[in-house]
Amino acid sequence: MVFNKMYLGLLGAVSMTSLQAAERPNIVIIYTDDMGIGDLSCYNSGWVMTPNIDRLAANGLKFNHYYTASPVSSPSRVSLTTGMFPTEWGVNTFLHDRKGNANCEQLDYLDASAPSMARSLKEVGYSTAHIGKWHMGGGRDVDDAPQIPRYGFDEYVSTYESPDPDKLITASNWIWSKQDSIKRWERTGYFVDKALDFLSRHQGSPCFVNLWPDDMHDPWIPQTKFFDDKKSWASKPNFVAVLQEYDRQIGRFIEGLEKLGMLENTLIIFTSDNGALPTFEQVRTNGLRGSKVSLYEGGVRMPFIISWPKKIKGGEIEDESVVSSVDLYPSLCAITGAKMPKGFNYSGEDMSKALLGVKELCRHKDLMWDFGRNRFFGRPPQPHHQSPHLAIRRGDYKLLINSDRTRLELYDIKKDPNETTNIADKYPELCKQLSDKVINWYFTKRKVRQ
Repeated sequence: MVFNKMYLGLLGAVSMTSLQAAERPNIVIIYTDDMGIGDLSCYNSGWVMTPNIDRLAANGLKFNHYYTASPVSSPSRVSLTTGMFPTEWGVNTFLHDRKGNANCEQLDYLDASAPSMARSLKEVGYSTAHIGKWHMGGGRDVDDAPQIPRYGFDEYVSTYESPDPDKLITASNWIWSKQDSIKRWERTGYFVDKALDFLSRHQGSPCFVNLWPDDMHDPWIPQTKFFDDKKSWASKPNFVAVLQEYDRQIGRFIEGLEKLGMLENTLIIFTSDNGALPTFEQVRTNGLRGSKVSLYEGGVRMPFIISWPKKIKGGEIEDESVVSSVDLYPSLCAITGAKMPKGFNYSGEDMSKALLGVKELCRHKDLMWDFGRNRFFGRPPQPHHQSPHLAIRRGDYKLLINSDRTRLELYDIKKDPNETTNIADKYPELCKQLSDKVINWYFTKRKVRQ
């Protein structure tokens, strides 16, 4: 790893652009669906094993403080795509039918004029593909959502929640069906095949691939006999069986890259769109408070692994830097020399040095969240895990509050990661600063249906 150490040492003296011009990496973002931080054995205490994903971590860099910008699917995906908080694009919960979207005060799809990571990478020579779950517009009764190529993708394969779903996995007008040609437990393998095929056909140029499976979202159906057994759909044994197959397919993808001779110069990001639900009594959150549809840590703190054998030293753990899904767009642009379109106030910042293994970096921008503003939003079944609808993190402190200023909560996340002790009374000035900022952001920056 001598080259790696030299490379990191040069970061402060030589611009990234001059280094990456010679050979840009392939980029693959594996965006797992509803995976909690405790679902991987490289993060948990061993209740379930994921040896192939663990090997990805062993050969790369694992982050302990990575946050998604939303505790549900659609806005999380919007944040990664645009580098902006999704509320600013009018997407604040999962996109569903028009009535449901209206009830939640959101638009029906991501505006195609929004910044797009794929479009920026395409402009510097990347071949681009989206493979798997889309969920940024289309499906149900939303029939006017922009087509996926308008966001910068050359090719795509998508599920029901998209403007043009793959017929092999959408035999019925729903997310999955017994009649699908590709069965529920075969879908991740199908997406892996499609991703490897795309990469094999575009070895002459750098590639950018969204590999967005719809595992580990329920229902968990590991084989045919479980199709009609609804009682087992959310059971721990079914979950473990589906996770083991998912892990096997991720291993198969990595092996496929190796066979193609592409692994060494492929930057792989492995993470999740949002937290787990059900949590099996918080085992899937590593004990963190909250879950999917909650702004407590269990809903927004995700596993995050980055591997790039040619540049990143393997087996390292980043336990200081706070990184968010909104940072990936500017960071990958910094690594590749791509440009983000002007005229937008980006929420994320360039954290490329942290992603490449430089230690002790502090972020400069606050992280902010908006979820659950009215009664139409989903919430965890247990009141203890139901959060206020706004949150902001600055340094070690995380504040939660409702936009009407009720339920003020402040936690020192470094000392109290499980958010057990509300210390708002001890820091009135900090609470005023943070609550004023996040409430002002909510009322001035949110985009709502007209």
